[in-house]
Amino acid sequence: MRYELYYWPTIQGRGEFVRLALAEAGADYVDVARSRKDGGVTAMMRLMESDAVKTPSFAPPFLKAGKLIIGQTANILLYLGGCHKLAPANEAGRLWTHQLQLTLADLVAEAHDVHHPLGANFYYEDQKKESRHRAGDFIESRIPKFLRFFERVLEQNKSKEHLVGRSVSYADLSMFQVVAGLNYAFPRAMLRLKDRYPRVFALHAAVASRPRIAAYLASDRRIPFNEEGIFRHYRELDD
Repeated sequence: MRYELYYWPTIQGRGEFVRLALAEAGADYVDVARSRKDGGVTAMMRLMESDAVKTPSFAPPFLKAGKLIIGQTANILLYLGGCHKLAPANEAGRLWTHQLQLTLADLVAEAHDVHHPLGANFYYEDQKKESRHRAGDFIESRIPKFLRFFERVLEQNKSKEHLVGRSVSYADLSMFQVVAGLNYAFPRAMLRLKDRYPRVFALHAAVASRPRIAAYLASDRRIPFNEEGIFRHYRELDD
């Protein structure tokens, strides 16, 4: 099957979690909005708003898999995890992996709200004061709380190298992406935290060195971090 991924063409965003899973699976896919020089985004919006689609998506990303059109990042990964052995085969393991992904989604949302605490319809420049206040709490309280949780999950797992089971899951790939994003957005803060959560940072390094992931990261399919996506680096917020 050749998948069609629909997401914005200039940012990693939430679509990057899906791209990483597709890369690790060695799946054949087309990044629709990036692959078409003209009309890629138009095609994405047309499909998203079509009355012919019985399972419409509120927003990208969504994945076309045969006749299925699947929206929401965690939902897409739940599907891909079952298709490509990126999640345990048993129900308890699948649900646990999904639960971890949803927890990571909470962290991603909080990272976004650091630079847009008043809402996405306001420019960052219109909310700098509020962003600085939000960043302080995020760095001092929220990042450590999330990383402490995932450090404990890694410690309690028998392999101690993966969040779930003894092989890589989409939750591991997503943990890598979150750490990579936080390293970009808050390099000074993350450097201070590195020694406190060694397993989380070791997982990040291990995923980055996986052959298919390493090849993907070195390719032009990997969009660089920038100040339009979820993880943004503003020096004044990284105290």
